[in-house]
Amino acid sequence: MKTIIAACSQNLSGSRASIQAALRTLLAVPWPSQRDIRSWLQLLSVLQWVLSFLLLGTVSLVVLIYLLFTSFWPISVLYLAWIIFDWDTPEKGGRRLPCLHRWSVWRHFRDYFPVKLVKTHDLSPSHNYIIGCHPHGILCIGAFCNFITGSTGFNEMFPGIRSFLTTLAGNFRLPIFREYLMSGGLCPVTRRAIGYLLSQNGSGNAVAIVIGGAAESLSCRPGITTLILKNRKGFVRMALRHGAHLVPSFSFGENDLFRQVVFEEGSWMRSIQQRFQKMMGFAPCVFYGRGLTSDQSWGFLPFARPITTVVGEPVMVPMIRNPSRETVDKYHELYIRSLVKIFNENKTKYGLQETDKLHIL
Repeated sequence: MKTIIAACSQNLSGSRASIQAALRTLLAVPWPSQRDIRSWLQLLSVLQWVLSFLLLGTVSLVVLIYLLFTSFWPISVLYLAWIIFDWDTPEKGGRRLPCLHRWSVWRHFRDYFPVKLVKTHDLSPSHNYIIGCHPHGILCIGAFCNFITGSTGFNEMFPGIRSFLTTLAGNFRLPIFREYLMSGGLCPVTRRAIGYLLSQNGSGNAVAIVIGGAAESLSCRPGITTLILKNRKGFVRMALRHGAHLVPSFSFGENDLFRQVVFEEGSWMRSIQQRFQKMMGFAPCVFYGRGLTSDQSWGFLPFARPITTVVGEPVMVPMIRNPSRETVDKYHELYIRSLVKIFNENKTKYGLQETDKLHIL
């Protein structure tokens, strides 16, 4: 009996020693700090956004076509019927989901860069506005974060103002992707869609338009600020027809998020890019960012560089149903002056040199 008890005691003490040794080994492994966890969440939030914008539409289209040749074909047929029925919704204010606007993922998205919104003047809810967004950059990250996600406090800074962001109309023809865009408050950059928001949706609407568009993305590079604006006057004419005030905004740091291979004007590669842009509405840029593993690796994620979007003073615009060319030119010039003023007054605060200039083409 004593022998059995002694053997059991020896086994128990051995087991206890093994458990203690295992715990010591486990505790010796470094656990991720709170800072590491925040960094991972920020990286994942940006990853999901980039993948959504680059792949969601194309992948959804391929899947729906594939399903047509399987026993799940009714899914594709029903969704096609839904798109036909819902065809005009993007141009009638879309279908914003407040829960997506307040999604906590956008806070991590904001903090990755980080993105900041700076207010210089009030916007009255009794008027409608067209906010010009500059520069385009590669993926318009500053405009998206500030005017769509709400994570930078747009609603608190401008109470009573509902912000919308316009993008290529072709994006709203892609299955699933169109629902994703509308749920966030994006609309097609068409006269009909913008006109609806400025005339049929009450007051207090701010329609953000990236004026330079795809053509401007071809000139996107760190340290150089070139805007395609001199001959872009359609947004001014639209503002005059609806009496919407013009508000310039500039995102400092937008051009620092990616590195792009810029082909010189007149080169055959530049010609291919420009022809593709005219046919498809967007430009095939050759760019790269950071990878998933580190800031030193190459990949398609943007570099973590601060973006500061400054919203300037509104240019008061009267309602003129059929504005003359002279009137359009007058308010276009006033808009450019206000934009240049924002740039010159804030460039040294947000990473640029006093000698840096705004090049408007």
